[in-house]
Amino acid sequence: MPMQEGFRNQRLTVVPRRVVAEASSRPVTRRLMVTDTGYYPNAADHLMKRLGGIEETILILCTAGTGWANIGGTQHRVGANTALVIPHGVPHAYGASADNPWTIWWCHLRGADLTELIEEIGAGASRPVIPIGRLDRAIALLDEIVTILERDHSPASLMGAAGSAWKLLTQIVVDRTMPVPGDPLQRAMAYLAERLDRTVRVADLAALVGVSPSHLSALFRRATGGGVLAHHTALRMAQARNLLDTTDATVAKIAREVGYPDPFYFSRHFKRMHEASPTEYRNRAKG
Repeated sequence: MPMQEGFRNQRLTVVPRRVVAEASSRPVTRRLMVTDTGYYPNAADHLMKRLGGIEETILILCTAGTGWANIGGTQHRVGANTALVIPHGVPHAYGASADNPWTIWWCHLRGADLTELIEEIGAGASRPVIPIGRLDRAIALLDEIVTILERDHSPASLMGAAGSAWKLLTQIVVDRTMPVPGDPLQRAMAYLAERLDRTVRVADLAALVGVSPSHLSALFRRATGGGVLAHHTALRMAQARNLLDTTDATVAKIAREVGYPDPFYFSRHFKRMHEASPTEYRNRAKG
């Protein structure tokens, strides 16, 4: 039950439940749908209690100030640059702090794909508060969702809002996976990107960024799905493809530029990865 509502300059739109029911059987919106969304700036005295939870999963993005949430009986602090995720059906209460009330963008979500998306974010009833890597992008997408649904609740608008919500959730996953400027993974990736014309030893790179080789390898596996050397090879091959597509340089010259002194070894390696030799790749029609 809402305990306080109405904030200066707020934005709020609720999709009628009849419209939600109809959209739940349509392609796309049956997989992901925004049912409610809004923006509450400096939301003093904001308080919401739902002892039985609700059908939708709630996503609240705190952009300034602080708030709190009680999820399933556990209290959590919600600060700026974080998101609060409350799974559907979970008893909860949340609100703004008394001394520094939060500013929030929020939406309620449902759909067949939602559980998997929330799992990828890494949120759940036991870990409902997660950091947001790029607050500007998250705000832009939530603003887009609110703007679309403020206009109308037509099937096209519901689909547009679903697309923005999908982008929002997947962007949170990507931003949480990729490194922040200055951390060991970001410095290691930058080092590799600047040294496409030579090989790099994992131990040397780990020492350079101040972590153990095993920890560095784990960071790369989590961010890229592969190891350090696999990432470096992917960068080198991407540069090779770029040079094949945009220059008339010989295969031997390209091989040297991406760190392969032996052009025949480069060609064999390239063919294993692309199922085509460098020359075959260059001659393919593209675009």
